[in-house]
Amino acid sequence: MDTAKLRTFSRVRTFSSGAVALAIVLSLLFSSWLGSGSLNWQVVLAVIALAIGIPHGALDHLVTLPKAKPLKMAFFIAIYVAIALAAIWAILQWNVWGFIGVVIMSATHFGIGDSAFISELDRLKGRTSSPLPVWAYASAGGALPVAIPLVNSRSTEALEQVNSNLVNWHYGYDAQIQMAVAAIATISLLVLASRKRYRDCVDIALLAALAAFAPPLVAFAVYFGCWHAMRHTARLTSLLPASIAAYEREDSGAAFGKAVIPGLPALFGTLIFVALLAGFSRDDITDQFLWLTLVTIWALTVPHMIVTAKLDRAALKN
Repeated sequence: MDTAKLRTFSRVRTFSSGAVALAIVLSLLFSSWLGSGSLNWQVVLAVIALAIGIPHGALDHLVTLPKAKPLKMAFFIAIYVAIALAAIWAILQWNVWGFIGVVIMSATHFGIGDSAFISELDRLKGRTSSPLPVWAYASAGGALPVAIPLVNSRSTEALEQVNSNLVNWHYGYDAQIQMAVAAIATISLLVLASRKRYRDCVDIALLAALAAFAPPLVAFAVYFGCWHAMRHTARLTSLLPASIAAYEREDSGAAFGKAVIPGLPALFGTLIFVALLAGFSRDDITDQFLWLTLVTIWALTVPHMIVTAKLDRAALKN
């Protein structure tokens, strides 16, 4: 069973690294061919990557309440949705401060979640994870893909496309944020290299390159959908009975699939919800669709982060 699980985790790590490397190459090519101001290809890549990532949070109820009765499960889902709807309202009501809250929350959640993935992978390999490199990885792994794309020189046009109110979300402290994150990443690489965790260094280097070379929309979407979501899904296979049964048959592919398929209705539900939300908007749907998609995903991160905190804490303690 552990052999099949190790195969899943290793393949997911390879896929996520490869997806980020491909996104960097495509970004450089498309920017060269079409110009850095072309947004159509960015939106297409972003929507595809975001769609890949949405299902990973749809199994929270199965993980949190695996044997709950229907009434208890319905109550949990109602509270979950209510928190997400409240977050959507808050972000739409207070665009800038809601966005700042999302940035801080996302960096924290992504960093801890991805570091928990590395910790679980270490255990499968029989390797001990000490606290210092774990938190070094978490700090850089969370800050790089979230903060840097939002303060580089290309973020203005992207944020203008998404929502013009967010252009100056950093209140002029963009250079300071860049320096702080660069310092965090440098310290993280030094710590990881000193512990001979060279594969972890490759992860951090890839995230830094993605943030530096890919347009902001592409950088965030690819990280969210092809890196964080895939790694979180791999972790879910350790908790879902159907995935565990597949692992016992040494079928790592089926184990991963069992953690993906139940989340697909959430993808379709999100798209329908965003389309309806945009339909009620006074603006043209093409202007609102990407913004409302991002708002919905950001809002869903709030209850998702709450219910996965216990899972992350357990992974980092063991």
